[in-house]
Amino acid sequence: MSRHLTRRTVTALGLSSLAALGAASCVPGEGSESSGEEAAAADGAGTWSTDTLTIDWATYNPLSLVVREQKLIEDVLGDAVTVQWVQSAGSNKANELLRSGSADVASTAGSAALLARANGSPIKVIDIYSQPEWSALVVGPGSDITSPADLAGRSVAATKATDPYFFLVQALNQAGLSVEDVEIQALQHADGRSALEGGSVDAWSGLDPIMGAAEVESGAQLVYRNVDFNTYGFLNATEDFIENHADVAQVVVDAYEQARSWALENLEATAELLAEVAGIDLEVATTVITERSNLDVSGVPGEDQLAVLETISPMLSESGDVQGGAEAVDRARGEIIHDAFARAAVAAQ
Repeated sequence: MSRHLTRRTVTALGLSSLAALGAASCVPGEGSESSGEEAAAADGAGTWSTDTLTIDWATYNPLSLVVREQKLIEDVLGDAVTVQWVQSAGSNKANELLRSGSADVASTAGSAALLARANGSPIKVIDIYSQPEWSALVVGPGSDITSPADLAGRSVAATKATDPYFFLVQALNQAGLSVEDVEIQALQHADGRSALEGGSVDAWSGLDPIMGAAEVESGAQLVYRNVDFNTYGFLNATEDFIENHADVAQVVVDAYEQARSWALENLEATAELLAEVAGIDLEVATTVITERSNLDVSGVPGEDQLAVLETISPMLSESGDVQGGAEAVDRARGEIIHDAFARAAVAAQ
């Protein structure tokens, strides 16, 4: 089966949402009144609101791999816009890209997006790319740790400001413990695996596909799993990009929804792509795609995501990681969703 989608331009319905947003598709001062629809019809030869788009790809975001590999965005924007792809090694790195202005669009876990927004990063979620079970507590073969309660007094690797970190916080809380009861080694995801395998930590709050590879390649064990402690996969954009480049933002979200449809119909090929890009065994990639990455969810951010964020909000407020505490977290939760692009893209499928 072909690994490529039928190319299509920005949908007329998607573009109509831009008018509702009051967004122009031309660069201010150019004097052009060409609509985004006309630009799309010209297959990228028309005028877009920017000549550069910087967007991330990440192995924890399978749809980003499909969008990039199949050039779904480039095919619509044409030569008029240079698309720059940057890799995110974790939600914390994606948030750094967005906060610094080094990326217009980047993918994180929902918890990480809320934390960033609460700390003043001007981002909003414009699409949901998955409802994953991508985090779990991982130990080495033969470990005497069998539950979160056994982590008391132990060292645990975790990447702060990411879903695995918040997974750890929730798991500890359920066991009547807190982060004060463990020694957290703040390491990036891949380094956390290395630390576990090297014996410098007792446990690791892992992230797929690195976690899946550790299971197969080194006999790591997932001693605690809880899908409810995983937040959704958020595709985030800066407010500047949303407000000033809505035409290109719509192209991005349209591409993601195309990629979702293709991936759901081609799970095997999606796993093959993940295995190739991440450098992992196909068996691992297949497990990640078919068992731990629920891509069959609505791309429209809304009440389901807000409910999950509300659950973790008290933990964020009490963590000391948010300047402004509960008030800042609540305000961020109320401001974080921008669903217009996803609604248009989903309706056009």
